[in-house]
Order: sequence, then structure tokens, then C-alpha cells
Amino acid sequence: MAAVTGLAYVWAPQVEQVVYDHELPVPPAPGAVALDRQAALARALVPDGTLTGLRPGPAPADTTQVIFDRPGLAPGYHWTVFLDPHTGAVRGQLETYGSGQAMPLRGWLDALHRSPHLGDFGRLYSELAASWLWVVVLSGLALWFGRRRRRASSRRGRLRNRHGRTGVVLAAGLLFLSATGLTWSSHASAQLADPRARLDWTTPSISATAPAANGPGLGFDGARRATLRAGLGDPVEIRPPSGPGEGYVVAQVGRSWPVWADSMAVDPVTGTITGTLRFAGYPLAAKLSTWGIDAHMGLLFGLANQIVLTLLAVGLIAALGWGYRMWWLRRPTRGRARPGRLPARGAWRRIPGRVLAPALVAVAVAGYYLPLFGWSLLGFLVLDGLLEVRWARA
Repeated sequence: MAAVTGLAYVWAPQVEQVVYDHELPVPPAPGAVALDRQAALARALVPDGTLTGLRPGPAPADTTQVIFDRPGLAPGYHWTVFLDPHTGAVRGQLETYGSGQAMPLRGWLDALHRSPHLGDFGRLYSELAASWLWVVVLSGLALWFGRRRRRASSRRGRLRNRHGRTGVVLAAGLLFLSATGLTWSSHASAQLADPRARLDWTTPSISATAPAANGPGLGFDGARRATLRAGLGDPVEIRPPSGPGEGYVVAQVGRSWPVWADSMAVDPVTGTITGTLRFAGYPLAAKLSTWGIDAHMGLLFGLANQIVLTLLAVGLIAALGWGYRMWWLRRPTRGRARPGRLPARGAWRRIPGRVLAPALVAVAVAGYYLPLFGWSLLGFLVLDGLLEVRWARA
């Protein structure tokens, strides 16, 4: 499920350009309407909304996006008005999602990947998969490299070789997807928040506090001119003051390599730069998190990133299919058709103590920080123990 939905999501940016060809691009034209004028036009269309950001088109053929919070929208969703920057004409209004301003199609695919549109239950379902993927990959590597391989002559042996070799090739990529996928999870991300904060691994944010002053407001145009003079390049989002004593924040929103994620705070009256936050100054863990998330979404390295994720998804789907097929071929062939044989019981008792003890500690730590992994493993062990008692008495 994660592989199929992720595969669809990876190529959503290209599909968006086709589906939303009226909202996103504009015909080339001379001249430009002031950002403040565009904001006023958008405000008139959304009287019940609160303007939270404005994204000038990074190229002359891109629309301006004016972003609103609006009553009734789900968390993480915005209402966006798309304007022709050359004429001020309204190109459309749509519900968008997330910091990446995903259009409705990509937002729908994102929810399909994160929760299969099943609400909180779906989030748990997806987190459970991400929590176990790394375990399956590492145990598969241990099985592959820990057994002596002979030339496969049977159908199941050939499938096993194909499955194992594919897993070895994909292993690093799958571990990466598991780790970065857990950053969006409900329980694992919350459990990891405290150690990340204590280790100063959190993503820093800029303060928009500005000294109180009297005078005409700077406006979106003045804030953008001030940050352009300070060297802050496109693409950016300009966020207006959220209240008294607050200034404008102009933040870069580029997601491809090299990442453009600098931001500046601007005094709303004088245009003075009151704060600057450079991506180069982020803690290493915060940089790795940003790069990892963008690579997981297929944004960091553009088309090459999308192709790699496509190969990972297709390879994982194939490996899963071969795995189920091998399991089916293990079934007893006499009498009625039954599923494949279960592994031999009690294998853990044959593991040397010097190996088993640290492994149990590692599993306990992983179970604490990845709660769905820990609780599901504990539930399995309890059920397995009860079944063993029952079979011993039979």
C-alpha cells in the first residue's frame, strides 16, 4: 500500500502542471501589478479568511499565490487565490495543503499515502508499516548473508534468489524511507521530540518581533524589496505581521538541491532587517531532517530523485510479490490446499546469550521510541506464548 500510493505521489508535481494549467502558469506579458494590490484583490474574494502568506511567482510565467486561513478547513489546509501577476486577473481559487502548497490532487494523494483516507486509524496503519519496514529489511539481510547459498534449481529456490538479491539492492533505500517516513508519524515523532529538543536537533525558527513604531505600513512590496536588497532570492513566501509588535517574515521555500531555506524578519514600518536565519546555520540534524523529508517526497534532486523512488517502489512491490509466492510454494501439496509452513518454533533459544542480551536491549529501546512497533511486537509475543502453552497441553 505504501509503495503503490507513494509511487503515485512521486509523480504528482508533473500531473499538477497539466491538471491545474489554468491556476499555475500564466501567459508571458510585460509589466507587473504591485503585490499589495494583488493581496487586496484576493482579500476581497475571501472576506471570511485571514491572509497568512503571499508567494510571488518565482518566474514571469508563474501565478502569485495569496494564502488564507479560513473557517472549516482541516488542519494543514489553506485557501489559496491564484492571480496573474501581470494583470491582477484571478486565475482560480483552490484548497491547498501543507508548507509545499500542494494542489488538491497532490493533497489527496498525500492523505492516501499517510492514512489511506481512514482518519486516525489509517495514520496508525501507515505508522505500523513504517515501524516494521526497517526490521523486515535488516532481518532479510541477516537471512541472506547468514545462510550458505547453492545454485537454485527449484522454482522456489529461483524465487528466493530473486527476492533476496532485490532486497539487498534496495535495502539502503528502504531503510531511508522507513526512517524519514516515521518523521510524519503520530506516535514515533512525538516520542522522539523530547530527545531531539535536548540534543538541539530541532529546526530553528526566526523571531518576527519588531520594535513598536508609528508610520505608514511597509506592505508586501516594501518587505520584499528590503529582503531583496539583503540578498534573499526567490522563491519566497511573505508572511504579514500576526499582531502588534510583529514584523513581516520573508522565507525561502525552495525544496530542491541546493536547498533555499533562509528567512528574514522585517520591521513593518522602517523596512529594517531585524533578524536573519540562514539554512547554513541549522544544526546538522535539522539539515539532515530537511534533506531527508524532501528526498522522501521526490523533491530534493528533481527528476533523478523521482526515478530513484520509482525504482524503489517497483522493486519493493516485486519483492513482496515474490515473498508471498515463496510462502505459498512451501504449502503441503497433499490433501486440501493450505498456506505455507510456519518457521520452526523456539529459534531464539539457540541464539548465544552474548548476542541475545544486547539484541533484547536494542529491541526494548526501539519499542520505547517506536510505540507501534513495541506494542505490536509485545502483542505478538503474548499471543505466541499462549499458543505455545496450548499446544504443549494438547
